[in-house]
Amino acid sequence: MESLGSVLKKLPLSHRRQQAEAKIEELLRHPVVQEWWKQHPEIDQSTMRININKLYQYVKEHDGCSNCPSLAECRNDLPGHFTKLSATTLNGRVIIDDRKVPCQRQAAHDRQQVVRKRVRSFFVDETALKQGYSAAEMITIDYERGPAVQQVMDYVVQAKENGLSSRGLYLSGSFGTGKTFLMGYMLHKLAQENHTGVIVYMPDFVEDLKSMFQEPQRLRETIEMMKETDLLVFDDIGAENMTPWVRDHVLGSILNYRMNNKPTFFTSNYDFDALLRHFSYTREGEDIHKAERLMDRIRPYVDMVQVSGRNKRGGSSDSSDTNHYI
Repeated sequence: MESLGSVLKKLPLSHRRQQAEAKIEELLRHPVVQEWWKQHPEIDQSTMRININKLYQYVKEHDGCSNCPSLAECRNDLPGHFTKLSATTLNGRVIIDDRKVPCQRQAAHDRQQVVRKRVRSFFVDETALKQGYSAAEMITIDYERGPAVQQVMDYVVQAKENGLSSRGLYLSGSFGTGKTFLMGYMLHKLAQENHTGVIVYMPDFVEDLKSMFQEPQRLRETIEMMKETDLLVFDDIGAENMTPWVRDHVLGSILNYRMNNKPTFFTSNYDFDALLRHFSYTREGEDIHKAERLMDRIRPYVDMVQVSGRNKRGGSSDSSDTNHYI
């Protein structure tokens, strides 16, 4: 944004002094300047004139903000910020200071970025974490899902009022009923309360774990992060290709640490009995005892939420389609 000096230099030389004075007087009479001046009656006109460039910038950016269509189209020197004036007295002399401060749109954007940084996702489309959430829409878009939505919302309210408990939720239901979306809603709302969260899409995550077997440091860091995060969501558990190592040494280790300590959440197309059978069978054969041991770290520490409703993925029955959550 050009300064007042730059504007004046564009005027014809013969009229520059006269025009400059007219510009200064016009600026001093500007309603925005007058309003600010009234708040600082200790400032005389001489001081105002000495700081005319600061006043010019203040007015230009105020006018720009008043007609701003969006944060992305901000035309101020520092996008998303405007000039704020203040007056201080130093050794009996009044000084006008100017500084850049974020506008309301920028402040809201910054707050949202902080919230998003508290939630990490592994192989989950972050659409469910970034978009806005309407409680009314979540229910009215499919009334069959209403009881499940209410349970999740109640959990969020309880966590806000009483802090996190060690109990999580287990969302069970058929394909495309919005289980991942509801967990995204929960993570988003509780991230606003300064809680950290991790959501993991199990089929892809298990495949990635196999590659981590050759990177022990990365594997340790991943497991530690999942142990320590405030909220952990295993999305679409039961759809992965389970191995004894993943079941016993990865999931078992994480859940053993979190039970009675931090809440863990699950979405699945399976109920508890079906998930037990899934954990029992691997390429190495059947092991019902180790499957039961893992279920003992899930079943007592979650409340079952049955998510009913129609498939909102356009009829797809592919459990790996995570692009549509509502």
